[in-house]
Amino acid sequence: MSHHTPLPAEPVGELFKAAFRSHPAGVAIITASGPEGAVGLTASSVASVAVDPPTLAFSVTGGRSASHIAAAQTIVVHLVGADQVDLVRTFSDPTAPRFTSDMDWELLATGEPLLREAPWALRCEIVHRAPLGGSVLLAATVADIRFSPADSAPLVYHNREFHTLFQSVRAVA
Repeated sequence: MSHHTPLPAEPVGELFKAAFRSHPAGVAIITASGPEGAVGLTASSVASVAVDPPTLAFSVTGGRSASHIAAAQTIVVHLVGADQVDLVRTFSDPTAPRFTSDMDWELLATGEPLLREAPWALRCEIVHRAPLGGSVLLAATVADIRFSPADSAPLVYHNREFHTLFQSVRAVA
């Protein structure tokens, strides 16, 4: 018999946020070309959806970068590790300068900004947009993948902070 702690008498929205703060998530930086140049943001909502065709999904909420990414036809999803935590922090702070001359980035021939230090960069075409509350859920098919070998520890977002993973726990089948 399992024992459950009764849920506090808080609004469901607050409990929902608390539940996901306690659920670690991978970290990505999503970039696109906007009307005023390159835009980007840090996301912890990226999820693999299908392999054939390769499809991922993520959500964006508010802000200039988020609105430009939601409206873009193509994006680059950068899957990052602990070695890129400074870059992740830059793209998670709406006031931080992005795509500066000291960042290692370039515009791809197709127009999207590529952050060269990311171990994985998936160039995607957005195929579906679903407004939900104050967010937009986006589904995108992967058109191209760039891999830069790196020996970086995984980076996760948990309880409003970034953490690295150093120890593995064997899954029991």
